[in-house]
Amino acid sequence: MAVFNQKSVLDMIKEFRRNWHTLCDSERTTVCGADSMLLALQLSMAENNKQHGGEFTASLSDVLLTWKYLVHEKLNLPVENMGTIDHYEDIRRTYDGFLKNSNMLDLIDVYKKCSVLTSNCENNANVSPSQLRDFLCGKQYAIDDETDLYVPTSPMGKHNRDNEKVKLLAKKIICSYLNLLVNSKNDLALAHILNIPDRGLGREAFTDLKHAAREKQMSIFLVATSFIRTIELGGKGYAPSPSDPLRTHVKGLSNFINFIDKLDEILGEISNPSIAGGRILSVIKMQLIKGQNSRDPFCKAVEEVAQDLDLRIKNVISSQQGDVAVSTTDISPARPKSYAINHGTAYCGRDTVKALLVLLDEEAASAPTKNKAELLYDDEDASHYNGTSILTLFR
Repeated sequence: MAVFNQKSVLDMIKEFRRNWHTLCDSERTTVCGADSMLLALQLSMAENNKQHGGEFTASLSDVLLTWKYLVHEKLNLPVENMGTIDHYEDIRRTYDGFLKNSNMLDLIDVYKKCSVLTSNCENNANVSPSQLRDFLCGKQYAIDDETDLYVPTSPMGKHNRDNEKVKLLAKKIICSYLNLLVNSKNDLALAHILNIPDRGLGREAFTDLKHAAREKQMSIFLVATSFIRTIELGGKGYAPSPSDPLRTHVKGLSNFINFIDKLDEILGEISNPSIAGGRILSVIKMQLIKGQNSRDPFCKAVEEVAQDLDLRIKNVISSQQGDVAVSTTDISPARPKSYAINHGTAYCGRDTVKALLVLLDEEAASAPTKNKAELLYDDEDASHYNGTSILTLFR
């Protein structure tokens, strides 16, 4: 059942992509998968709690209770006799605002937008509201969990789980770099990678960036970029204001922005999307494993994930080229419209960005993480870098 639902969710996202120009303002809008939806809800609840005189936090039980209610409410499923916490309407507004400011749509938004299309009847019929609810809430795990209850934990089993956890972490980091490259407004993606590898941009730097972004009503990445560009254009004699809290993070922010610039340059300079995608992944990989022991589990995981993603990008491009060959026989190619994906990006980078979007859409259609406490509250493996949970960063 899980595989069926996952494929149906991905088909729904593909339908959204085919009709993006009628459903959203930007082709670079990214899809927020189940795990990211839960993280965004957790942050919204913590922000709401702080606004009502409490601390910037939210308990696991409250998050899961509100998550269940949010999913049912957004899908227009019955919510009678369902528990919820105080100020739910405020939390919902904060959640919607966070996604909008990050140029993201969650899976339910995608479903609802696809539902209004007149041309997608047979595609969207593959996902019902109850199926999407079960997918988001992880109902597909029920049978698996029952069979796992009585399996004793062996040293080898623990080793395999640890390796899988490191591999998932490596994938999350690399995909967050790709996500930010495609959608520079994605604050959630930026939070995952700002200090990975260690750039001296820990919680204090993120807090300063977040406050500046809120004050200027800009994305965190745009604030950081604007700050570094001003310094670079000002020349050697220029120095940021002594009252600017970002001035203590110049070195780390410059390192981060210049690295993203390097990835952006690959988009603009390499016209072949297969080569460009592979080069981008290679540069990210080298940045993550630089100075690390090659036998380190994290380095091995980064190598494996980068290789897997490179193969997937090539498969995506091969599939896209096959579709184009079938649909455009004897038709000369047209330049993209003014609102298309190459806005602000070199023309030759358009196909690469489209391929990266397909890859990210596949990740957004992934089944949700089973262990919600680990997803929401665990700090990332500190043996490689100063990993910090998303909730702690935004606090």
